[in-house]
Amino acid sequence: MYIAGQLGMDPTNGQLVPGGAKEQAKQALHNIGEILKAADCDYGNVVKTTVLMADMKDFDDVNEIYKQFFECNFPARAAYQVAALPKGARVEIEAVAVKGPLQDASARL
Repeated sequence: MYIAGQLGMDPTNGQLVPGGAKEQAKQALHNIGEILKAADCDYGNVVKTTVLMADMKDFDDVNEIYKQFFECNFPARAAYQVAALPKGARVEIEAVAVKGPLQDASARL
């Protein structure tokens, strides 16, 4: 499943959540979680993410939030600074998930 880039937008009002990159990353990942849930998946099904940031200086804050959602078997990730994001967002996150059981790569080592 390919999940299009999610901004840190509150789905109840369509507005970016206040609090900057950290809070927007948290909301974007919550939004991804709702999409995963609708497909009968969870964060454990995610195999790849791309994180777009308006400022790479936000990377540590975004990473702190990211680790709260992906606790083990971190998906492959790319992170980029971009010139601008829609609605003036600080963070956008897209994901690729695979439905079904995934094998821990370390179990094969």
